[in-house]
Amino acid sequence: MSDREPTNPLLALDSLPQFDAIDPAQIGPALADLLRATEARIEEILAREPGTAWEDGVGPLETLEWRLKRFWSPISHLHAVKDSPALRAAYNEGLTRLTRFQTSYAQDERVYNVYAHLANGPRFAALTRAQKRLVENALRDMRLSGVALAKGPKARFKAIQERLAECTSRFEQNVLDATDAFSLVITDPARLAGVPESVLTQARADAQQEGREGYRLTLQAPCYVPVMTYAHDRELRRDMYEAYVTRASSLGDTRFDNEALAREILDLRREAADILGYPNYAEYSLATKMAKDAAEVMDFLHDLASRSRAAALRELADLQAAAAADGHVFEAWDSAYTSERLKEQRYRFSEEALRPYFPLPKVLAGLFALTERLYDVRICERVGVPTWHPDVRFYEIQERDGRVRGQFYTDLYARAHKRGGAWMDECCVREKTARGETAPVAYLTCNFSSPQGDEPALLRHDEVETLFHEFGHGLHHMLTRVDEPSVAGINGVPWDAVELPSQFMENFCWEREVIDLIGAHYRTGEPLPDDVFQRLKATRSYQAALKMLRQVEFALFDMRLHTDFDPRTQSLHALIEEVRSEVAVMKAPSWNRFENSFTHIFAGGYAAGYYSYKWAEVLSADAFGLFEERGVFDRETGLSFLKNILERGGEADPRELFRNFRGRPPQIDALLKQSGLASQEVG
Repeated sequence: MSDREPTNPLLALDSLPQFDAIDPAQIGPALADLLRATEARIEEILAREPGTAWEDGVGPLETLEWRLKRFWSPISHLHAVKDSPALRAAYNEGLTRLTRFQTSYAQDERVYNVYAHLANGPRFAALTRAQKRLVENALRDMRLSGVALAKGPKARFKAIQERLAECTSRFEQNVLDATDAFSLVITDPARLAGVPESVLTQARADAQQEGREGYRLTLQAPCYVPVMTYAHDRELRRDMYEAYVTRASSLGDTRFDNEALAREILDLRREAADILGYPNYAEYSLATKMAKDAAEVMDFLHDLASRSRAAALRELADLQAAAAADGHVFEAWDSAYTSERLKEQRYRFSEEALRPYFPLPKVLAGLFALTERLYDVRICERVGVPTWHPDVRFYEIQERDGRVRGQFYTDLYARAHKRGGAWMDECCVREKTARGETAPVAYLTCNFSSPQGDEPALLRHDEVETLFHEFGHGLHHMLTRVDEPSVAGINGVPWDAVELPSQFMENFCWEREVIDLIGAHYRTGEPLPDDVFQRLKATRSYQAALKMLRQVEFALFDMRLHTDFDPRTQSLHALIEEVRSEVAVMKAPSWNRFENSFTHIFAGGYAAGYYSYKWAEVLSADAFGLFEERGVFDRETGLSFLKNILERGGEADPRELFRNFRGRPPQIDALLKQSGLASQEVG
């Protein structure tokens, strides 16, 4: 690698990304230059006689691999938050080249031998625990990438990986485009009765921006969710629901139909697993997870379903009775609306009424204060850092002596050409080499409603939970003490354990002491009244059984797709209907095509892994139980969680790390108690 100052900003890999200087036209040339330099350096390393020391091969190879990932990170991020035709074209072309390189590298027997030589050599015992884990994971992952295959199957496996990268990217892009393509302009204000004024203000502004009268409704979460929850007009809710659940299908805008892509993705995954000798893709996927096999996952999910069913039937009956009282039969597009009305009646409580108590600046300040108290760090905003949008902010997590522990960007508001949902992603990973120490950097992305006029963005309580969730992922990434990127932070952590720190953080949103940190009326500064807090807390288990069955439905559908489903002869829709008939009590209409926009499993890394949310929720609920016993601000417990979970990354088995923190293996009882299902009968 040359030490000369690069002229292409994408090649300035020893500093924060120069987001204000990146042009899509720079991506192709920069990637070509970096790949040439990387391949040349790899050949130099592989040409040497394999040594038995870390510095002889594994260390330099790891550095090259992570510099390439660091290069691609801002490109991938921009594709998610600031999409454009030029960027998309450059991203897709670059992704194909990068996948081709990565698959070839993972299948290179010479690279495998470098790791194997170290693993079997006399110096392996002297490696750090993180280095040992890294080597073991690398050997496993290269075997899973087909390194041991004969020439023909190896070439086919490589072709499959390249095509999968194309298909999964296109699947996600179709969902984004289908979401952005829909809008519904309402000119009669009466049809929007019940919709919060903040949503109407934004919808009116959106219509005016297009030179139209009235209110422009979209499928973006800050618009779609409140319309479905509060709009009295039932036909309006049905229209919005139908548009949402038929996205990327033949029943919606057919330009973005994902049916064929989903089938091809499943077929390619099945073939890849077969080439490697696995009975199905689920078993291949589980080779890197905590769960030992698909049967264990299925048993886990069916157990949750059986524990939830009786309560779910009672919850559904309540909704049906409430709808009947309104003079109609309960349907799927009534779910959010009727649930909210019933909750308001039962608890004298409205999510929307809580918004004034959760202004985003106060929530962020409180979240940072909680983190500082638990983990003995400081969080400070840093200005002047190049970003991709004026709303983006940049922060540092510092040790008490001022040393930088981690850094992160926040991009919290919804806008066009930005992927929906919320997520944390890596900008760069902690690494310690002879050149020095690299602090980890994260992207924290949400899609909240933006501020209106002089007023701050106001969050629903469930949006506060979302922010805490993503920040939990960020803390896992940024507070690591592991020096090897492949097992630092979230890397090397089994997929069904990686949600532990994120779901753990959600629990703090339900504690009075934390509510006082993160919540106060944005005009008066008054804290959330205690009677309102008590009603809020009482809603935590509201419809928990229906929510549990919904997640089980998605997870079982995912596992069935990747175990016994034949995409060439069977119907995806028929399968999800079969799963629904097995576990769901709230039936979706026959024209619901949720499967066509299920990006988690078709594009987001959760293939045969969606169960991870519930699996990790067992861990998180049980872990938080210790704080409930000792106090939510207990410094000793916080530092223990930091030391045993957050700092350790993927350098050890998560079962071991959990035992070190909790003093015993995880138990499902805490999750059932938290969900109000601990005493439910099985049936």
